[in-house]
Amino acid sequence: MKHRLTVYVAAVIASLALALGLGACGGDPDPTATPVPTSTPVPTATPSPTDTPVPTATTAPTAMETKEPAAMETKEPEATEPPAMSDEEKALAEYAAEHANGPGAIFVGDPMQLLGPPPHPGLMFDVPEILYTQLFQMALMGAPELRLESHMFIYTSDYYQDLLKKARLTNPTELTTSGEDIEIQHACIIRTLPTCVMIQAYWAPNLAARTNGQVKLSVISFPELGVDGPDTLDQVGDGTLDMANIYAGYVAGALPPIEIQALWGMATDWETSYSVLTDVAEEVDQIILEATGGSHVLNRNWFAGADQWFFGNRPLQTLEDFKEAKMRSHAASMSDFIAGMGGEPVFLGPGQQYVALELDNIDFATTGSLLAISERLYEVADYMAGPAIAFGYTNNVINKEVWDEIPENLQQIIIEEGAKAELEALRLAPFHNLVPVQINQQLGVEIVPFSEEMVEHVQTVVFPEHVLPGWVKRLGYPGKNDATISAFNEKVGPYIGIQINEDGSLSEVPITKGPRSR
Repeated sequence: MKHRLTVYVAAVIASLALALGLGACGGDPDPTATPVPTSTPVPTATPSPTDTPVPTATTAPTAMETKEPAAMETKEPEATEPPAMSDEEKALAEYAAEHANGPGAIFVGDPMQLLGPPPHPGLMFDVPEILYTQLFQMALMGAPELRLESHMFIYTSDYYQDLLKKARLTNPTELTTSGEDIEIQHACIIRTLPTCVMIQAYWAPNLAARTNGQVKLSVISFPELGVDGPDTLDQVGDGTLDMANIYAGYVAGALPPIEIQALWGMATDWETSYSVLTDVAEEVDQIILEATGGSHVLNRNWFAGADQWFFGNRPLQTLEDFKEAKMRSHAASMSDFIAGMGGEPVFLGPGQQYVALELDNIDFATTGSLLAISERLYEVADYMAGPAIAFGYTNNVINKEVWDEIPENLQQIIIEEGAKAELEALRLAPFHNLVPVQINQQLGVEIVPFSEEMVEHVQTVVFPEHVLPGWVKRLGYPGKNDATISAFNEKVGPYIGIQINEDGSLSEVPITKGPRSR
């Protein structure tokens, strides 16, 4: 089943990693390297060289050699002329060729151009370059023999195509201002998270270069500011924060409609999760705009590796194992998910779950495999059970007054560079979806996949009887938030086969969108 693909390929990938020498992920880290999962902040400027340098952009080797099949006698098809390309399409194809196989690579017909190193070596998690390339290609194109689905749904989506237009890669806005000195402090969840590293190592230096240093984007973490996640939307709205990383789960208590992007247990595969997120993006932007009195969503931090795993010191092998277990929650809908599984949710903000698990204040820490590496949960957990499937994003929101004071010319450049940062995050998404599970395994955490009984329980009980009704109740529906319910029925329901009725009850509808419709 698609929703357990990362589990199915775990042993194969781990064996390949060992065979090719993936040793840097175990034992004591190299003190001279700069991997993401450390407490050392990543600099806001372009990273300086380390003993693990960013690989140079080269044409990536294929994952394996294959023999050409024997020739068959077939009738030669009549030659057909490919459709003529417009000047804009030609320019974009040239851009793709010039930026292929490294940071800034985009998809314009040739997926192999996406392969290549990330903008910061830490985003490779110390995986050797040859293995990185092979795993990247496997995750990108899929491996049917391992039941691993392709990630090409990202690059053929309308959302990705709209990002290419938003970035204005072939006709960037000309810099017409001079002498400005604009400093924007961005509050990110934890600065060592890959999503925050992407801002520091890619968006910020590119923005500074595009504006001749007139716009400086710096990153600081929630813990450094003493900020709790639930307050961030209000704080960016009132100007306490210039700009902030808004996670729907943290702010949903005050703003339930935003949970339309974070209903845990909804998706059974990455493609469905990604498609729902992109389809509701406009609604999420409008919800945030109205809630903050006009603060804008500049772009999104894409969280690949966002499948939720339960990290603890005993395995979760049956539903009985969930009963009364204290489990870290980070969102109202995750609390509903945990309760539906029989557990007891305990809300903890960013950076708190390590200590809580270490002191036995909770039995399990619930988080994504990518974030678990950054928070070093492998030091305090022996098992990871799951997953609850999810692609994910958080929203980078800038205060209205801060934004309005920026000259329009620079505003447009900020938007374009933000779109380029999204494109880069989506380029790396296949690797980040596949590999962190195996890295946790290499670091000593034993993977415990959900049983078929547990998977069925999520789909037939947890989501329809706990998560979705809990959200409807928080919305105050019927009577409030009719537009949010309409958006769910129009844009989410066709992917999962559920509709919310006028009285708040649920009913089944045909699945007409996404992979489950095929």
